Amino acid sequence: MTNERPYVQEMVMIHRLFRRESKLMPELFRRVRAGDVARAALMVEHYRGYADGLHGHHTNEDDLLWPKLLARVTLEADLVKRMEHQHDYIADTMRRIGELLPGFERTADPVLRDRLADLLTDHHQALVEHLGEEETHILPLVSEHITVAEWKELGERGMKESSGGSMKQQLIVLGAILEDATPEERAHFMGNLPVPAKIAWNLAGRRLYVKRSALIRA
Repeated sequence: MTNERPYVQEMVMIHRLFRRESKLMPELFRRVRAGDVARAALMVEHYRGYADGLHGHHTNEDDLLWPKLLARVTLEADLVKRMEHQHDYIADTMRRIGELLPGFERTADPVLRDRLADLLTDHHQALVEHLGEEETHILPLVSEHITVAEWKELGERGMKESSGGSMKQQLIVLGAILEDATPEERAHFMGNLPVPAKIAWNLAGRRLYVKRSALIRA
């Protein structure tokens, strides 16, 4: 392994996105007026995009990160068990949310709305606990034991899967990642993008993301 280390701050940027969106979600759902099925459908679409991204993030970790770490590092059994339990609990919160979405999308029923908001709050709290553990205990190990190429593979697969492959969705995901980025983080992240992606972001992506965010958070 060379002295070059993966830029693990990219994972912190992704986590920041999930923290922000999961925190906003309960309030955004509570704002949906009874019977406003158009707004309900928009929020359901937004949640599903978020949930697909989070599911993909965890799946990619399970496929590409954890096996390598477990083969190269002796992790505390309690830590591994705790992380697995957190993944399972977060997945269960998403399952329960998913069961209520079709009815809410169809009716904008206030009882379903408030139940969803409560479940989303629970989901956020569980997710924040998990992400904190990962940043404290796992990212330092990634920096030492995962190669730059392996880290790049994880990031590229995550971006591709979270966007569904379309340029529009890729730009929205990029905007979500960059929204709260520091100047250093933004420069590093943009510096690793292919030139066509940079051009697309500058020409249309920034405006597209601002417009989408305004619609969702109105």
